[in-house]
Amino acid sequence: MQDFSLPATGGKTFHWQDARGKKLVVYFYPKDDTSGCTMESADFRDRYPEFERLGTEIVGISRDSLNSHEKFRTKLGLPFALLADTEEKVCQLFEVMKQKKLYGKDVRGIERSTFLFDESGQLINEWRGISASGHVENVLETLKSLTEK
Repeated sequence: MQDFSLPATGGKTFHWQDARGKKLVVYFYPKDDTSGCTMESADFRDRYPEFERLGTEIVGISRDSLNSHEKFRTKLGLPFALLADTEEKVCQLFEVMKQKKLYGKDVRGIERSTFLFDESGQLINEWRGISASGHVENVLETLKSLTEK
């Protein structure tokens, strides 16, 4: 994976290289404070202690501004960082920008996708075009199956 850096909530900058040494879940979501994105982020929040026990960090990425992310993170009480990719550079890197239908119109936006990386930064698994409901459980099951090997 190509190195990247993005502004993160909490006044920090997320650097891809800094994630080495633990597993990493990177989830891309379309927009702060929408129903599906709220559900998915809250599910990651609620299951966060299990991810921690499995040595896994989580970051969420969308094209929203850092200000929007801060409000969304505070509202939901998220224990992990949200990264602002306002220029779509990382979205392009992960190829998550897609043409979609929204209220019958064609729009370009983020396809809800999640990527799981090992401690050395190698991609272990990816989920693309997923539904928010039940997705976090699938990611956890994959992580648990890796731990049991």
